[in-house]
Order: sequence, then C-alpha cells, then structure tokens
Amino acid sequence: MTTIHDDPEDFADDQFAGWLALYADRVRGVHGGAVALRTADAAPQVAVVIGGGSGHYPAFCGTVGPGFATGAVVGNVFTSPSAAQVYSVAKAADQGRGVVLSFGNYAGDTMNFGLAAERLNAEGIDTRIVIVTDDIASSDDESKRRGIAGDFSVFKAMGAAAAEGVDLDEVERIGNASNTATRTLGVAFSGCTMPGADTPLFSVPEGHLGLGLGIHGEPGIEDVPMLRAKDLADLFVDRLLADRPANAGTRVAPILNGLGDTKYEELFLLWRHVAARLADAGITTVEPEVGEIVTSLDMGGCSLTLQWLDDELERLWRADAYTPAYRKAAAPVAALVVPSDDDLADDAEDTVPDATDAARHAADTARAVLAAMHTLLRENEEELGRIDAVAGDGDHGRGMLKGIGAATKRVDRIGTEAGVAFVLGRAGDAWAEYAGGTSGVLWGAALESFGRSLGDSRDEYTAADVADAATAFADAIQHLGGAGRGDKTLLDALLPFVDELHQRVGAGEGLPSAWKAAAEVATREAEATRELRPKVGRARPLAEKSIGTPDAGATSMGMILTTIGDVLADRTEGTHA
Repeated sequence: MTTIHDDPEDFADDQFAGWLALYADRVRGVHGGAVALRTADAAPQVAVVIGGGSGHYPAFCGTVGPGFATGAVVGNVFTSPSAAQVYSVAKAADQGRGVVLSFGNYAGDTMNFGLAAERLNAEGIDTRIVIVTDDIASSDDESKRRGIAGDFSVFKAMGAAAAEGVDLDEVERIGNASNTATRTLGVAFSGCTMPGADTPLFSVPEGHLGLGLGIHGEPGIEDVPMLRAKDLADLFVDRLLADRPANAGTRVAPILNGLGDTKYEELFLLWRHVAARLADAGITTVEPEVGEIVTSLDMGGCSLTLQWLDDELERLWRADAYTPAYRKAAAPVAALVVPSDDDLADDAEDTVPDATDAARHAADTARAVLAAMHTLLRENEEELGRIDAVAGDGDHGRGMLKGIGAATKRVDRIGTEAGVAFVLGRAGDAWAEYAGGTSGVLWGAALESFGRSLGDSRDEYTAADVADAATAFADAIQHLGGAGRGDKTLLDALLPFVDELHQRVGAGEGLPSAWKAAAEVATREAEATRELRPKVGRARPLAEKSIGTPDAGATSMGMILTTIGDVLADRTEGTHA
C-alpha cells in the first residue's frame, strides 16, 4: 500500500516536486516533466524524450541524464501525460537536432505523444516517434504488444546513440531496431494500491501468480500455481526464447526487473537460476541488470527482459550513462583485475591430520549427530522462528538451519580418515561462516572447542572425556557471548546440562544414560526461561514482552541435546563415545 502522502489526489505532483528538489544539480523542472542539464561545451545532440504516467520509478524521470534520456514527461499515476505536457518537455529538451519521442504502447500515450509530435513538426522541430512493444504476453501481433520493462532497453540504446552524436534518422532507426530485438514477460504476486486507496487494483488468488501482467495495475492474463524460483526462471527463459526475434544471435542484454514490492534479495536468487538456464541454452549474457527498473507502485512481481544484441546494440548497451537512478561507467570496471584460475585454486585445502581408530570412530558418531541435528532443525525451523519473533527478529530457526546445513555439507566432503576433532572443527567453521549473526559465531566456536577438547590422538574416549568436551563447548559460548545463567539465553539450558552430565558421569553412570538424563534437565530449564527477563541480546529492550515465552536459543539447545542423546543411545554402550 502507498501510505506516505498528503492529499492523495496530489501524490504525483508532490512526489515529483520532491524529486526535482533532490536532483536539482543535474535536472531542471519544466511544465510536465524534467530535462537534463547540459554538459559544459558539449555539442548539441538529438533529444530523446521519454515518458508516461507516474508510479513506475525509476521510469521515467529517473533515467534522465547523460547517455540516456534528454527529458522525461511525467503524467499522473498510471495516466498518460497530456499532449501539452509532452510538447513542453520536448520543446525544452530540443537542442536544434530534432527530437525522438518514445513511450510504451498504450492508447493514451500514443494519442498524446502523437498530438505533441504533430505540433512540434508544425513548428519546424523535426520530431519522430518510437513506440515500445516488448510484452510478449499481451498479443501475438508484435505491433499491438504493450511496452513494459523493455522501455529501458530501447531508451538506453537511443540515449547512447544520441550521446555519440549521430543524427535524428540514426537515433530513430536504432530505437526501432532496439524495440524489434527486445522481449519481456512478467508475473505478478500481488496487486498494487493507489495512493489513498484501501484495496489493491487487483488480487492474485492464494497460492498463484498472475502471468503476463501490465504495469498500470492490470492483472495477468492467466493465473497459474505459484512456482519455485528455478521453475519460474525456466518459465521466463523458455517462453522468451520461444519468441526470440528473427535472425537473433546468442548474446542478450537481460533485465530482471522488480515491480515494487519484490525484494532485491529475491531477484538475486531468481537471477541465479535465470543465468544458469540461459547458459544451458547457449545464450551469453552481457552486463545484466537486476533490480527495480520499471515498477508499478507496490505491486509484488517481476519481469525478465531479453534484448538480443548485434555489435551495434551491444556497444550502445555497454555505453556509459549517468542519471539519478542509473549509472554505468566502463572505465572503473575495466580497471579491475579478474583473478586467474591459479589465483582461485584452493592452496589452503585442508590436509587431514593423522587420527587414531578411536578418533575416526568418534568422528562417525559426530557425523551422525550432525545429520540428526539437521533433520531436527529443519522440522522445527518455523516453531523456533515463532518463539524468537515474540521479542526478537524471528530468525533463530532460519539461522540455526542455515548453520547446521552448512556444517553437514562441509563434513560430507571430508574423508573417513579424519578424526573427531578435525570433523567438528570444520563443521564449526562452516556454521560460523554461513549462519552469521550471534548464534552462528557461538555455535561455530563451541563445536570447534568441543572437538579440540577431544582431540584426534586418543586411543579411547571415555564418558569423562565427553563431559570435559561439553564443558569446553559451554565455556566457548560464555567467553564469546558474555552471558551467564539467568540471562535468558541458551546457557540457561546448557549450563545445567553440563553440571548434570558431570555429576552423573563422575558417579560412574554410562554416557548414553547420563546424557539422556542431563538433556531432560536442559529441556526443563529451557522451558523455565519463560519466566525470565532477557538481560543481553536483541530481546533485552523488549524484556517485558518476552515474559511468558521461553528463550528460542535455550529451546533449540534442549531439543538438540535430546536428539544427540538419541544418537548416542543407538551408537554407544557403556562409557565409550
């Protein structure tokens, strides 16, 4: 929902006034839009004037500047600017070498830009029109297709050509060639809401996406079941490749575009799959763009644009540009040194130290423990996140799963000749590296300390050795985290566990039964943290809100210690680990 506004009726004018004030050092406002400030001593060039309704930023005004558009016409939200506005911006942008007007293929834009072109031509300003028609979902007839994110590709080509100093005929030709080479397909996950409105312009059925959306609040032409990222990438690429232009080559300039509510991280994830699918199809990508390029207020969704490149279009795509919302500079990138394969070789690949048979046997137990933890945390990710969200950021389940997942992957690559200290050390390294956050560091260091305490040189591992390793595990967490018993952290479950384990092992009890009993204490103490106030960490400022909910870290610790006990019961007898 668009929530920041004064009078919703004035939203487009008010936001544009703020934008003009922000970028007054590089653009100037005119009736109906903005034009770029001229570069000192620059030769006159063909004016490329783009435009459409508001609500699509960075389109359209965000791409006004050297190497891109000379001016942009800005209409009301999702509404074509008037012919008078188009005329005003084009007249201000004209540098004596003619004007190209360019916009997406919508009836209002076609009419108003067309009327303005007639008036400009009548006054002796040679004016041409390039209409963008990239949306493959909107029509089988290319001339009737809508213009969506492919606007960017076409505008960029013309702006770069104009910056090179070519004449009006050439800029027009390049614009039409760029449009012919450009295809886009989009999907919507949710509709957008106009300023001041309470409901979106459309909705997508639960568990579905709208295929073939427009960028003016139009729903997709077809609702299909929601797809995983890889499947969505396959759909985008396969349909665009099936509609590739005649005589298309194998080099493309891709744009993976977010429509307003889809996060950059989601787009980065999706791009990983798109890039792989294109590579599998024998397509080379050239300087891809991923981010918000042509949006639709707060619509959830994304689109993929492919422009098939020849030598000319590739040169223009790579050309420098400097605008409020888009900057490209070849020289700094060209100066970067790409490492060679030899540089990337892992010279520091671990050499597995010698280990006794007992250490290798203990390592097998450690592998089984890590695998069981992975299953446990995957099954309880949502519940741990729910508990953590009461007074924290809700990421505990996700972070723990990320950590154990990285640890098990790393351990799976270690040969069976490795001992328990080496295995747990590498598991801890991976946990800390990939889980991130406080718990990632603590668990990583603790696993490494547990393994270091056991070592790889013993001929036998007793229950007392394991209890000492548990102490080392807890000491690492206390040392790094600075917390103690009663602070409402995982230590409220771990420290009672360690005490109970030592007491039982010292009394001669076997490891499996001693561990199981100590884990029961940990689980009980974890539940008791619901009555505590957090004294450290992110939950501390929300201490009162936390009362009544157990600590997520203590809860997961109790679960994990119980699961480890189950593994030990299956694999261990008597006093040997």
